[in-house]
Amino acid sequence: MPKTIEVPDVKGVAAEVVSNRFSDGEWVSTSVHVPCEMEFTIYVNEKALVTILCTPAKLDYLAFGYLYAEGIISGIGDVASIRVSEEEALADVKLNNPEFELPTLRKLGCSGSSIFKTQAQQGQKIDSDMTAAPEKVISLMKQLQDQMVLYPVSGGVHTSALADVGNLLIVAEDIGRHNTLNKIQGECLLRGISTRDKLLLITGRISSEMLLKAAKMQVPIVVSRHAPTKNAILLATNIGVALVGQVRGERLAVFTHSERLGLEQTPQ
Repeated sequence: MPKTIEVPDVKGVAAEVVSNRFSDGEWVSTSVHVPCEMEFTIYVNEKALVTILCTPAKLDYLAFGYLYAEGIISGIGDVASIRVSEEEALADVKLNNPEFELPTLRKLGCSGSSIFKTQAQQGQKIDSDMTAAPEKVISLMKQLQDQMVLYPVSGGVHTSALADVGNLLIVAEDIGRHNTLNKIQGECLLRGISTRDKLLLITGRISSEMLLKAAKMQVPIVVSRHAPTKNAILLATNIGVALVGQVRGERLAVFTHSERLGLEQTPQ
């Protein structure tokens, strides 16, 4: 008997389409799923702040996480009210400070890199004694792969997770790498979950912009299935973040602060 594959409920975040596939010299028409995307605009004090191309899920978390990451709010206490509408593709945010001066509206693509200079761009020093054994990091990456919902069905999306040394705490999927971290940050704000002394696991590459978001969360260990960029390595070295990449199977590579994974540092 062939094994039955259960397709998770991806209504609203993936769409079924027909594609023509060429394989072994023949064309075959087949039904496949592709990720959905939307243009989501965040309004602050009745003014458009930013339009983000994103996956239409966890939009409230995305709005809070983006505002926090860009330094527009320092916590949920700065928000007087928020209305999020998937149908209208917007978040209407009212701040307690009605005189807050907003930057000019900009549009973000899937890269989602920071565009507003409302926060320090050099990263925050990480004050943490947290360590994690390599075996734990490998186990967490396997957990992340097991908990992906949209990617196994459609591909074309990134997945990130916040974890302690034993288990994943929050998982977010989106067409944009940066959106996944903003959704995690927003969910933590709304649920009162501290991001300090946690791990971030990311399926995509670690850029310096991604690392800045991790630094704002005060996360001392950032893990990816891919390699970090050179700028990310330089930044991580300066602020005390262990960058772990190329986590595949039972292997990984540590690019900065190997002591956080138990490797004793040798004198220079």
